[in-house]
Amino acid sequence: MSSRASLTRALLALAVVALSLWITLTTPPRLGLDLRGGTRIVLETQDGPTTRADAAATDRALEVLRKRVDGLGVAEPSLARSGERRIVVELPGLRDPRRAAETIGRTAQLTFHAVTGVSPGPAGPAAADGTRVLADPDTPGGFLALAAPALTGDGVKGARAALDTTTVRGWTVDLTFRDRAADGWAELTGAAACAAPGDPARRVAIVLDDRVVSAPGMEAGVPCGAGIGGGSAQITGGFSGPEARDLAALVEGGALPVPVATVEQSTVGPTLGAEAIRASALAALIGLACTGLFVMVVYRLLGVLATVALLLYGLISYAVIVALGATLTLPGLAGFVLAVGIAVDANVLVFERAREEYALLGRSAGRDLRRPVTTAFGKVWSAVADSHVTTLLAAGLLFVFATGPVKGFGVTLATGVLTSLITAMVITRLLADLTLRLPAVRRRPAVTGMATPGRLRTRLTRRVPRLMAHRRRWLTGCAGLLLVALAGIGARGLEFGVEFTGGRVVQYAAERPVDADAARTAVAAAGFPDAVVQSTGDGDVSVRVRETGDGAQRGIAGELTRVAGPVTVERDDLIGPSLGGELRTHALLALGLAVAAQLLYLTVRFRWTYATAAVAAMAQDVLLVVGLFAWLGKPVDSVFLAALLTVVGYSVNDSVVVLDRLRELRRRGGGVPLADLADRAVAQTLPRTVNTGMGALFVLVALAVLGGDSLTDFSVALLAGVVLGMASTVFTAMPLAVALETRHPAPDAAAPRRRAGAGAVV
Repeated sequence: MSSRASLTRALLALAVVALSLWITLTTPPRLGLDLRGGTRIVLETQDGPTTRADAAATDRALEVLRKRVDGLGVAEPSLARSGERRIVVELPGLRDPRRAAETIGRTAQLTFHAVTGVSPGPAGPAAADGTRVLADPDTPGGFLALAAPALTGDGVKGARAALDTTTVRGWTVDLTFRDRAADGWAELTGAAACAAPGDPARRVAIVLDDRVVSAPGMEAGVPCGAGIGGGSAQITGGFSGPEARDLAALVEGGALPVPVATVEQSTVGPTLGAEAIRASALAALIGLACTGLFVMVVYRLLGVLATVALLLYGLISYAVIVALGATLTLPGLAGFVLAVGIAVDANVLVFERAREEYALLGRSAGRDLRRPVTTAFGKVWSAVADSHVTTLLAAGLLFVFATGPVKGFGVTLATGVLTSLITAMVITRLLADLTLRLPAVRRRPAVTGMATPGRLRTRLTRRVPRLMAHRRRWLTGCAGLLLVALAGIGARGLEFGVEFTGGRVVQYAAERPVDADAARTAVAAAGFPDAVVQSTGDGDVSVRVRETGDGAQRGIAGELTRVAGPVTVERDDLIGPSLGGELRTHALLALGLAVAAQLLYLTVRFRWTYATAAVAAMAQDVLLVVGLFAWLGKPVDSVFLAALLTVVGYSVNDSVVVLDRLRELRRRGGGVPLADLADRAVAQTLPRTVNTGMGALFVLVALAVLGGDSLTDFSVALLAGVVLGMASTVFTAMPLAVALETRHPAPDAAAPRRRAGAGAVV
């Protein structure tokens, strides 16, 4: 590397690190609701009798909802349209989803009516002339006959909740009207004031969504004919403070142009979010520490440099996430931690190749220790790029098809992959170049870690295992494992989470510990004998039911209170059945596209035989992980989908490295049989596979042990995927590639050609 190139890299790296540090210190992260607590509601606009729920109507509904949410007094609310008919509402700090959903989801058609008399009932829809009969809020069992609407909510200029301390009215909602509506209000109240005292016609009914919220009578001071001037009115009804504020928010926002329905609802308590942050941060620190220690033990000085680069990677990737304004969610934290393992991969690839180049150079390597490292960076670029692109494909599909917090996993994983590529190929290379120039290091090549090939590489160099000679045996064994996995899926079935089936999962925190049997009995007593109930034994109870109504949740809470003392809702997730079916379809589509995208990319980068072998090994890993969850009875949900798509990227990543080495050996292999070249490729890359896998396993074990219930299943799926990915590369991808190449040899196999611009041999 020239001095000018070194200086350019140094200035670039210094600028990136300085900017990342400044962003980290000055910009707070944007935490998702699952980390800071609050309520997330997904609304879907519906076609009305005379309206169609298209994108324009959804946008108008969004503006109405934004006014209502502002009236709720929630700090930093977030509202956004998702697709053509969905609106995502995030309300930080609000832990009463029922109240929020009722307030923001109501049509809120406000009308003002003259009362024509009392009626024997019953209440019903408006007649053709606009008259109607509705329940009288002031007379239990009574009904009022109402004239056609004299005014609508469109004439209301403003509404605010107020506490009337001068009378016994308590909380009221004060209204102000626009000019024409003010005249209409004066006319309506003036006509009512002309009726005799005690006559129902002396009242004016204020109706919200087919319910009379207030029907005040005109006081004696209201002049007949002139009515109440000044363009103001007051709604009374014995409201509490929250009820008055909610009603004011509804009136202030106006009526929704189309009806809306709640299709998803999630509530997380702030304590649960804080615990998740602490657990994930601790897992990240322990995982990083173990990974760094392992890399330093294996690669010595180069390992120290890689650990420094890993720390800088963490700083840079975090700064990128913050700078982009991406929402950091709990699965996103897991993606951030997992990307540490991916970041190790590029460094390990370079260091293992540097060991090989050092051994080839012999004594001449000691005169310039930078030479084997520079050569290694040049030779591994193709494998590093391919392995990172395959993971990015999976992360991109996850971002497109996932919803809610899991989408954040795709963002952080993609950010981590790109950042790891930069830190490995720029920062690690710069640190290695500067360090290997030092005279003290040049006098002691052994301290660099390149002069010692490692025990595993030494053994594999002395005796290359003849694995491909038994390729039929390996493929038969893998087929047997697949049958076991498929048997689990067929016999036990998959336990789909509420995201895919629809339903409600509520996590309660009880005052005193309650065992699972007592909790199940209480839930059954509430009318849900088929509910899935889990208890941690320390007061936390998780209940999953297919019913999505608030009455079901309150009934279960009441029964749990009877056996365990007062309970509070720590987490509440609701998914409508229509959304569940849609998410299930999206999950299958995402997996199918992931397989197709990997196959297409690998066919371009390799020959179709190699691509087929790599994708077949990846599909096997996915099916084995799904089969494992079927046998264990663990839920298959959106977080599991995130794990599966990560397994897709990781599995192909592993196979690409070995196939890339096989391609290189074949290019200069002469007349060596393909099976022998495949054995050499496995032997030469196995140290990298093991060391990279160990780096990922440290992080995943830390997440599984310390990440809490939310991340345990996620970590288990990835642990299985990493182990299976390492094994499938050797026992599925390589044997299958050799078998396919033997049956369908390339036309120019004897004299492979270089693909223009790809730097690779087909």
